[in-house]
Amino acid sequence: MNQKKIAVGMSGGVDSSVCAVLLKEAGYDVAGITMLLHGGCEDEKVCGSSSDIEDAKAVADRLEIPLYICDQTKNFEAQVIERFAKSYELAQTPNPCILCNRYLKFDAMLTEALSLGMDGIATGHYARVEYDKTAGRYLLKKAIDETKDQSYVLYSLTQHQLSHTLFPLGRLEKADVRKIAEEKELKNAHKKESQDICFVPDGDYAEFIRRYRGISFPEGNFVDKDGNILGTHKGIIHYTVGQRKGLGLSFSCPMYVISKNLETNTVVLGPIDELYQSTFRATDINLISLDKIEGELQVSAKIRYNQKEQPATVRQIDKNTIEVTFLEPQKAITKGQAVVLYDGDTVVGGGTIL
Repeated sequence: MNQKKIAVGMSGGVDSSVCAVLLKEAGYDVAGITMLLHGGCEDEKVCGSSSDIEDAKAVADRLEIPLYICDQTKNFEAQVIERFAKSYELAQTPNPCILCNRYLKFDAMLTEALSLGMDGIATGHYARVEYDKTAGRYLLKKAIDETKDQSYVLYSLTQHQLSHTLFPLGRLEKADVRKIAEEKELKNAHKKESQDICFVPDGDYAEFIRRYRGISFPEGNFVDKDGNILGTHKGIIHYTVGQRKGLGLSFSCPMYVISKNLETNTVVLGPIDELYQSTFRATDINLISLDKIEGELQVSAKIRYNQKEQPATVRQIDKNTIEVTFLEPQKAITKGQAVVLYDGDTVVGGGTIL
């Protein structure tokens, strides 16, 4: 991208701050944009809290760049929190970071940046964007530091968004980023990274949704694959596929959540071998490296953020659906999570697991 006016999404963290440093040093006309997501929340564990905004302001002042505050509180609730809650209510397990990237960081923030006369945006994500002249397409690629790679949560980016996006940290390692922050004497050089979902800092998703919705979720039965009752669960929303701990039951061998049935309000339990499967479908797909999958395509795929991608074949069923078959059965393929497809270090695309 040859544009010079770039808005950096500044969260108050070290990654986005160093992103701004690198672009300014590279000669870009840099401004910062901080999205207000929680209405001035004081909880420091929450992304976009008041302390994060203060950190972003301090870095912007240090770099002598303007900082725009973009109030996205209502949009965040509608596009992330509401979708998150609805997905759990449908017995799915969503990834809110993917929702936030799709609807906020690379949609609302990009729109705001362009309205301010900027040419594009940059974020502190560990990934790379390259233009393939032969294919005439922008490609999303893994970061050089694969231990920090975030391409999985960016698979929904469109050609328009990729053409207006820079990832300056994609060729750096985390230690390098910390070192740059130290050298520039940034106040957040050693700031801890957020590990939890920003709007559920205590990690209790079920309690958050109960409070958010103002309703309780009824008890039901734990059953095995044949429908035999094994015990009573405390509400289907408390469980996710692959879960072993916190079931409140004792068995002669470890038992896991295999699936959830919303219609019967049952949670199916079984031994670990029942968690494995090879073939599944995904919907709401986004393809990056190609327009359409013709026939069967050999790829590597991952079904959760921290998983190493595994060999698979994929075929496109229709405009919005793909079918993925792993060479070896995979554990806990979970409805609502994302499957992301790779060709080497290039993201082919991805979708939401059905």
